[in-house]
This record gives sequence, structure tokens and C-alpha cells, in this order.
Amino acid sequence: MGNLKVLILAGGSGTRLWPLSRKYYPKQFIKLKEFGNVSFFEMAYNRALNITSKENIFVITNNDYKFHCLNQSSLNENQIIIEETQKNTLGAISLGIESGSDDDIYLVLSSDHLIGEENLFTKEVLESVEDAKNSILTFGLKPTSPHTGYGYISFENKGKKPFKVNKFIEKPNLENAKKYLENGYFWNGGIFMFSKKVFFDELKKHNKDYYEIIKNGVLKNFSKLPDLSIDYGLLEKTDNIKIVPLNIYWNDLGSFDAFKDYFNENNLSTQITQIDAKNNNVILENNSKEVALIGVDDLIIVDTKDALLISKSGQTQKVKEVLEILKKENKQETNFGLTVYRPWGSYTIVDEGVGFKSKRLTVLPQKKLSSQMHHHRSEHWVVVSGTAKVTLNDKEFLLRKGESTYIPIGTKHRLENPGKVDLHIIESQIGDYLEEDDIIRFDDDFGRV
Repeated sequence: MGNLKVLILAGGSGTRLWPLSRKYYPKQFIKLKEFGNVSFFEMAYNRALNITSKENIFVITNNDYKFHCLNQSSLNENQIIIEETQKNTLGAISLGIESGSDDDIYLVLSSDHLIGEENLFTKEVLESVEDAKNSILTFGLKPTSPHTGYGYISFENKGKKPFKVNKFIEKPNLENAKKYLENGYFWNGGIFMFSKKVFFDELKKHNKDYYEIIKNGVLKNFSKLPDLSIDYGLLEKTDNIKIVPLNIYWNDLGSFDAFKDYFNENNLSTQITQIDAKNNNVILENNSKEVALIGVDDLIIVDTKDALLISKSGQTQKVKEVLEILKKENKQETNFGLTVYRPWGSYTIVDEGVGFKSKRLTVLPQKKLSSQMHHHRSEHWVVVSGTAKVTLNDKEFLLRKGESTYIPIGTKHRLENPGKVDLHIIESQIGDYLEEDDIIRFDDDFGRV
């Protein structure tokens, strides 16, 4: 008998929630106070732990997000499956389940969804395992509104669940969405369960061209795959698919308008001072600002340390158009915020000007930066908290709170956190060129040499 496994899809591009999300810090890894400073990825990982054991949880992502997945879970590197290029959900799932046994059952979850009634969700999944041995199951979500941003599922609501799926329907216009709501259709939330054997058997039967590419190995033929969603490439074609309808809270929070609705429903909106103003929502990256609005209505304002988005309610999906403009202008704000995450921790740019830059470094326990050298800058490190292990050329020593060291230009150096708590450093850079590409790496724990 196979194992029950969970595959978490954790790709993406960080575009829909800019400026909170960035190319290298997409939505699923963001931590907001409104969600208890727990990321959507961490929620998905905890959801998976409710269903199966840690060793049966796998994540499919790309190289840029690998360290986020490791740092926000207790998974091992061999449980993070890397897709070298994006091939949509059909390719990601095919790659993610390739190494399993034929009778393994896979639950496929997105890494950026909000689910209420977690206990009920777990119960429904576990009760459906037997059915997943012979059919592809999709977990449909009961709609709360005629939403035009989700696909819909028509099914035969009679007999014992899971029910036979009649049809998958692409994102509709508002008029059709209202009809689907009245007729009892459910949302397609992108949650599936099946055995590896059933998945590839159905793929061979209904998408032979796709199957022919991967039959001798998904990984080695991955670059040849067309860009297809699992819906279009398989689910809309097969008749061996059933639905488990879920009457639980679900939200993919795919836009700031969705955030506004959720915050209003749960009284989570940021407290702001308003005069002759109403129906405004403000999302702050941190709570360090007092916000006052005068004479404006129906605005969504998203404020981060280096970017500000102001949008009329109902139009935040146009943030993608903003990003296209910024990308053409080569704006770094599309890729990173002032806080940049690395496999060893993070750094935040505190201040910068001509010839200087000040950063706050956070080094995670038992992690170390690469052994490196800079041609154009010197650095001065001051320990704020924790203990630092410093290597300067061949000299090794410890620095504790309040202690500091100076790294001259051209000096080989390395910073390590040997402790059990985060290490916080203030780094002052002085030089005529202070960009991140002024670095020569000699050794690195994360393969970046």
C-alpha cells in the first residue's frame, strides 16, 4: 500500500500583491500581522502536517524560492523539488510526483491560500483517500459570491460523495457567475488528490502528446513540455474525475481588493484617522506610521518602506500593468524591497548616500554567509544582539553584543552565527561602488560560488 503524500505548489512571480510582494519575495512567503505573522506557505505546510507525516511532504518551487521554503518549514533539501523553468501546474505536478510509487496518493495544495475550518478540511481529505485510489478528486469550494476571478465546477449533486464532475468552466463574466451560483456550481480552488498511477494513466489516455514527452522521465524532458495548466491539460478532458464539495471558508487573496474584503469582514483593517473620508483601507508593511485621510473615498493604500501604491477600490488588479512599466524602466523595486531575503537570513537597507550604505543584517542560527571579498568597499560590523563568528583572512574570532570589527577593502572575510538565536549586525559600507555585484565568493554553503 502506498503512502499519503502532500505536494505543495510554491512557484509564482510576486506580481499580484506588489509592493508587498516582489519577484524574489512572492505572496506565499509574506508575513503580515493580520495573519499572526505567519506566512501563507507556513499555513500550507501546517495544513499538510495535519494530514500526513513530515517525511511525506514535498514542495515544488524554483531555485530562487528554495531557501524560503526551507527557512519557513522543517523540511529537508531533498523534499524541495526544483523546476528549472516554469511549465504551469501540469508540468509542476508531473515533476513533483515522478519519484513516488505508483500507489502513492498525492494531495496537491497551493502554497498561498487561506482556509478556514482546518479540522473539517483535514477530515474531508482523510475520508476521501480511498476514492483517490481509483479516480482524480478535486475539492470544490462553496461560493460566497458570483466571483469572476475563479473557475467553476458543475457536478451531479446526488447519491454519495464524491460526486461525478460534469464540467470545468473557465473564469466567467459576472452574468454567468451569478447563474453558476444559483445553479449550485462550486469554485475550483486548485486542490486535487489522486494516485500517481491514476494521474499518469489518465494523462496517457487524454493527452497523449504530453505523455509521450515525459514517459521516459519528467525531469530530463521538462524543458520540452508545453505550458499547460492541469485543468486545461487533463481535468477538462478526463471523465474519471469526481468532486468533494467543501463548505468551508476559502480565499486565495489574489488582489488587494480581496484583502480589503477579508480585513473588513474580520475587523482587521489598519486604524487610520479619516475626515470626510470613508471606505478606505490602508495596508502598512509595519506599524510605524500614523495615517490620516481627508476628503477621499474608496481607496486602497499599500505602504512599504520603498514603494507606495494608491488605487481606487475595484482596480487593484491593474498593479500588473504598473509592474510592466516599472520593469521597462529597470526599477529594482520590482525585484526586491529594502529588506532582501537570503538563504542565511536577511538584510535591510537602513540608509544610503554618496559613498556609504548602512544595513541591518539578520543571520539565522547555525547559518553563515559566503567567504567573500569586495574590490570597492570596506565594511564595519557592530553586533547588536547574538554572537558572531568572524573570519578575516586566516584569523578567526568571536564578537558579542556591542563589539565590532573593521574589514578593509580586498580582505577575505566571513560572518557566521554559531548560536541558537538570531544574530543581528549593523553593517556600514564605505566605498565608491556599493552594489551587490561587487563580490568575489570563495566558499558558500548554498552553492553560489
